[in-house]
Amino acid sequence: MHAIQLTHTSSATRSPPAASAPPLPASLVLLLATGAGLAVASLYYSQPMLGVLGADLGASDRALGLVPTLTQLGYALGILLLAPLGDRYDRRRIILAKAAVLSAALLLGGAAHTIGTLLIASLVTGLAATLAQDIVPAAATLAPEAHRGKVVGTVMTGLLLGILLSRVVSGFVAEHFGWRTVFVAAAASVALLGAAMWRSLPRFEPTTQLSYAALLGSLAGLWNRHGALRRATLAQGLLSVGFSAFWSTLAVMLHGAPFHLGSSVAGAFGLAGAAGAVAAPLAGRIADRRGPETVTRMGAGLSVVAFAAMALSPLLSAHGRLWLLGASAVAFDLGIQAALVAHQTIVYGIEPGARSRLNAVLFVGMFVGMAFGAALGSVLFAEWGWLAVTALASSAAAGALIVRRWPAART
Repeated sequence: MHAIQLTHTSSATRSPPAASAPPLPASLVLLLATGAGLAVASLYYSQPMLGVLGADLGASDRALGLVPTLTQLGYALGILLLAPLGDRYDRRRIILAKAAVLSAALLLGGAAHTIGTLLIASLVTGLAATLAQDIVPAAATLAPEAHRGKVVGTVMTGLLLGILLSRVVSGFVAEHFGWRTVFVAAAASVALLGAAMWRSLPRFEPTTQLSYAALLGSLAGLWNRHGALRRATLAQGLLSVGFSAFWSTLAVMLHGAPFHLGSSVAGAFGLAGAAGAVAAPLAGRIADRRGPETVTRMGAGLSVVAFAAMALSPLLSAHGRLWLLGASAVAFDLGIQAALVAHQTIVYGIEPGARSRLNAVLFVGMFVGMAFGAALGSVLFAEWGWLAVTALASSAAAGALIVRRWPAART
């Protein structure tokens, strides 16, 4: 069951020549993709349910805004403090431990009867959901060099589909069976995932012997040494501000006048995430032909246009506004996910022996942006309405485009 044994030196992986290395079994690739999808889905289950959830717990709009904020902040903290451990310890054990904690946190969320308990569960959920960021480097390590791009692309597609299906499924289940059912079912799925990973994953040898303190300290060294890492992190973080501001306020906005729509409709907007799933392999092919820098600029530019277009909402009927929201969501999701794939391509090529740490820096910036977008978006929506959220998202995306067009030598 654990016959595959990975052997590394402290700086690189010793592997057989690509020509003689067989591809990974399709079942293992599917398990890794499913695991990444289920883990990251835990971050988004609550978003379409905020309107229903708030009424049940008697929470204000501002308090509800803390639910996605703490989830994203927990994810950022988990990536910063836990993801680098994948370079130092057996990644299999880390994945199994996080799966157990994530399942427990989701159960706590489903059992919550106060907003305080739900906020605690949200923070822990974010911390433990970082197992997705252990699964992607695990896939890159397991895959033979000749098939690495295909394997990582498949796992990333699973991750993006997890984002897509989480909103759709949670919105539908919450409306028909109650929001607590969503959390309980999610906890069960993660527990089953952990059991499957325990049976199927091999053990991983560490790629470094640095102490935990030195490991975390090396993150600052990577940040200082690599301008490409700084640009990628800042640009993706800014794009994430707009992304999170939109999704963290959409359900509350649709729940009120003039729409008065339930969580299933808010969740259905998650189908726009299909654009992101399509963007992953397409962005990879364009990056191979024209370079990832071109893809980052295209993605940021498309996001600016999509967010800015939502400012036309007051000119349209309620029906027309829904269509505009849907079209804009498709466009900015396509742009943001394409930019993410291109940024990962850039970052993973910097230092192969530090992939977990490089990945940690990129995703910390991304989810700090998401936490900031959720918090500020909720405040802006409560004080000034949807147009203020649109202005925030447009400005953040424009900032990302400026970062990508700024001369690299000045970053």
